[in-house]
Amino acid sequence: MKEGPDIARIGTLIGDPARANMLTALMGGQALTATELAQAAGVTLQTASSHLSKLEEGGLVHQRKQGRHRYFALADAATGALLETIMGFAASRGHLRHRPGPKDPALRKARVCYDHLAGDYGVRMLDSLIRSGAIADTGGELIVTETGREGLHRIGVDLDALTASRRPLCKSCLDWSERRSHLAGTLGKALLSRFLSEGWAKRSDNSRAVHFTQTGERQFLALFPLE
Repeated sequence: MKEGPDIARIGTLIGDPARANMLTALMGGQALTATELAQAAGVTLQTASSHLSKLEEGGLVHQRKQGRHRYFALADAATGALLETIMGFAASRGHLRHRPGPKDPALRKARVCYDHLAGDYGVRMLDSLIRSGAIADTGGELIVTETGREGLHRIGVDLDALTASRRPLCKSCLDWSERRSHLAGTLGKALLSRFLSEGWAKRSDNSRAVHFTQTGERQFLALFPLE
């Protein structure tokens, strides 16, 4: 077919191993320098710069300059969602790039997926919100109920501010490790930000893992119970 979206180009951009490693590194939602991305990809800085130019031209990353440095980040939340979906699909088909290692348990428990919580805790949070009636799943579309609005307001989440964004309030995102959905959208972002600002959890310095404190874990499990 010669007309329509060019999925082959996107597939080629993501399919290169070095570029795939760079994109995965950016899934933590942080902006990284070309040097940091070169290290993540295992290539020279010159090669990394060439890859980043292609990714930027393809609309998958964007850069900003700060002083003498250039920082790169994923282009938008849609890019993050696409990558997480591809990861989930690859994992479901058994296409894993390495054997389970020491870092895997932490990543599988809780990690950042662009700007929201993923892993076992991310899936648990969405399951709990649906079971409690805070979120209604209507054929794959997630909607915050009136009960949910009241409950979220009590924990300091301003839904009016979130709905002002052009991004969806609630969106399901396929979790690559759990093979089920976790909560994305502006609500997913706001909840992760809340956990971090309250000191319930902190991000790892060298991976996408999110580590909950003992107090934070108790608070999280009490807030999102599963019967």
